[in-house]
Amino acid sequence: MKRREFITLLGGAATWPLAARAQQGEQVRRIGVLMPLAADDPEGQSRVAAFAQGLQQSGWTIGRNVRIDTRWAAGDAERIRKYAAELAALAPDVILAGAGAVVPSLLQATRTAPIVFTQTPDPVGAGFVNSLARPGGNVTGFTTFEYGISAKWLELLKEIAPRVTRAAVIRDAAIASGTGQWGALQSVAPSVGVEVSPLNLRDASETERAVTAFARSSNGGLIVAASTLAVVHRDLIVTLAARHKLPAVYSGRFFVTAGGLTSYGPDSIDPQVQAPTKYELVINLKTARALGLDVPPSLLARADEVIE
Repeated sequence: MKRREFITLLGGAATWPLAARAQQGEQVRRIGVLMPLAADDPEGQSRVAAFAQGLQQSGWTIGRNVRIDTRWAAGDAERIRKYAAELAALAPDVILAGAGAVVPSLLQATRTAPIVFTQTPDPVGAGFVNSLARPGGNVTGFTTFEYGISAKWLELLKEIAPRVTRAAVIRDAAIASGTGQWGALQSVAPSVGVEVSPLNLRDASETERAVTAFARSSNGGLIVAASTLAVVHRDLIVTLAARHKLPAVYSGRFFVTAGGLTSYGPDSIDPQVQAPTKYELVINLKTARALGLDVPPSLLARADEVIE
């Protein structure tokens, strides 16, 4: 799917308001954007910039024929609910949901304004749409990956740290994808020879206590499942992994640039303008050395990026 097709998706192929381009004197259309990250988060800023660039390439210029109202929730559930209601009250032509975590609140706030989601692994399982082909209602968007990718995370952990026999899975159990990713990991764990246990991500203090308790036994590692909360708390999670010498596999490159060991997953910026088309393996050699790991040459050869 090309970048311009996302803007078509925002408007809807047939009836959504944004599709009716300004024919009479450059009528200004209004887009609401609800981002689950903090306003000063570089990852969130990159995602919004990519969205604005996609609009620009399709003829929508901010301040001329389109206005964007953005809200930043910083992973806080109460803020998400508040900002969803605020955006719906503005009666925008369409709302961009920056992740599946904000969709339920947007649906509570409006059943009429079109909502387009990104960063959402399982919109059908979450109940956002009836199907990907025929979403129904006022919601549509892009999925980011299949749950089967979770099995690759566990295989990657075992390959980069062969001594690992136990893995804590940091996940958000309150969302459908948290359950789906956990199920995929459970199914493959016996064949990889790793015992997995869930570590439910709710807040920073609870996560720190749980990781510290898990690290008291030897031969452990971490799998950090994809979720908004994991992105919000990524610096803490990466710090805890380093402090307790736990090899960890993450779902996105931005964890590894923050000091994480390795990641495998789709580019996190492309989904703002198109369905993901590339899955990247990223390895941080500095972190590997700090953990005393010798990364296999075969794994380095497969990597899309190696951070020295």
